[in-house]
Amino acid sequence: MADNIASVYAVQYGTNISLLLQQKGSKLRGAVQTGSYKGKQSEVVTQYGATSARAVSTRYQPIVPVNTPNDRRWVFPEDYDWADLIDSFDKLRLLADPQSAYSQNGLYAMGRAIDDVIISAFYGTAKTGEAGGTSTTFPTSTQQVAVNYAASGNVGLTVDKLREARRILMENEVDLDAEPVYCAISAEQHDDLLGQIQVVSSDFNGDTPVMKDGKVMQFLGINFIHTERLPTTSSHRRCPVWVPSGVHLGMWNDIMSDITQRRDLSSHPYQIYLMGTFGATRTEEKKVVDILCAE
Repeated sequence: MADNIASVYAVQYGTNISLLLQQKGSKLRGAVQTGSYKGKQSEVVTQYGATSARAVSTRYQPIVPVNTPNDRRWVFPEDYDWADLIDSFDKLRLLADPQSAYSQNGLYAMGRAIDDVIISAFYGTAKTGEAGGTSTTFPTSTQQVAVNYAASGNVGLTVDKLREARRILMENEVDLDAEPVYCAISAEQHDDLLGQIQVVSSDFNGDTPVMKDGKVMQFLGINFIHTERLPTTSSHRRCPVWVPSGVHLGMWNDIMSDITQRRDLSSHPYQIYLMGTFGATRTEEKKVVDILCAE
């Protein structure tokens, strides 16, 4: 009967696959130095300190060596992996194969792990010395811009704070003409910049491109990178300002992927597996500045 036609209504499911909102891989890897290594640890750089020339006051006076100070900075690897299974029974019931989406999701996760390692290196304890046995902490007394800098109270990201960060780098003799300057910010700090007339007004910037499609790209020669993975301390966001030579990413094993069928499990599911081994460290404290921002 016609009254029973509803029992044979067709059911159609969509074939679109969408990954939920997330940071799509690493945003910071291209803004730091990178090297490839083997072994349990690796020396990133041998550091030679500044010395002073000696005035010659008399003829034929004895030569006195200046004794150039030197040190080593080390990076240590950490292992990361990501895995998920696609049930063969489930694949029979799906119109679209999710294998590609799973792989992409894993790549995004591994990229975020790289960013987390880099962010930890900004402010973490670096290993120095002949074999990395000396711990070097981040000097907040000299390399940090206070949350209330040039203000009567705690404020977010301001032009004054960016100027101070740039001043600190210049005072440290960082060659800003030789390499770019980066600053990582969250959406909150980006919104702070949009409220700064000196940033958004062409009267202050002339022909220098600062914004693109409503996004602040660069100001005061500082390139901005948006990420929501920056740490907080006492509810203040820590926004690093650095030059690429100030942070080093060591890759023991770049991200590798493998897709295999697990015949040891029921339904013989497909396993998407990704792995990587990497670590990061500051190479020199004076090349990284920490800006505290109220949120």
